[in-house]
Amino acid sequence: MTDQAKQAQANADEPIVRIVDDDPSMRRALTNLFQSVGLKVEAFGSAAEIMDAKPPAVPSCLVLDIRLPGSSGLDLQADLAKANIHTPIIFITGHGDIPMTVRAMKSGAVDFLTKPVRDQDMLDAVQAALERDRKRRDAEKSVSGVRSRFESLSTRQRDVLSLVASGLMNKQVAAELGLAEITVKIYRGQIMRKMGAKSLADLVRMTDALGIPRTRGSLQT
Repeated sequence: MTDQAKQAQANADEPIVRIVDDDPSMRRALTNLFQSVGLKVEAFGSAAEIMDAKPPAVPSCLVLDIRLPGSSGLDLQADLAKANIHTPIIFITGHGDIPMTVRAMKSGAVDFLTKPVRDQDMLDAVQAALERDRKRRDAEKSVSGVRSRFESLSTRQRDVLSLVASGLMNKQVAAELGLAEITVKIYRGQIMRKMGAKSLADLVRMTDALGIPRTRGSLQT
């Protein structure tokens, strides 16, 4: 990859701060603030505008005015959750009250800032939100990789995995599945290789991450 291509890739992976505020002067001020510290920015004037826009494929956060024309910021927060969009939200308002703050924070908001907002407070909140989204995306990528490896297992290998993860010994797994113990050992080795597990504990963590039930008792064979 050339240096130019590497730079283009780095730019494409840069986090994005998305602003939703119906006040053009506020959008400009926030855009200038975030750009002054090297952050990419997208600005919207309403909830409808951002719902029509494609969610970023990079770490991002949402700086959201709680009072918007049409749907409120709290309504937008709920709509994003329904759409399975988990962008961290920082609310800003000139009319905040305790019930509003509690509702926003219970629904997962990172922060709730009252106008006029100090620049450093805003930047600190944005950095915390971006870090939260970065960690979420890393975790999702990790689970996605594990799921892909799990899907490469045969039905019988999945049966063995479920029993092994439940704590059964090879002899017990063999009895449950009507197999020879040596066959279970072979299956177990194949599972470890396919899943990329370094130990049994590692394998169990993977099954937990995928929500795979740990089976005990007879299985259909």
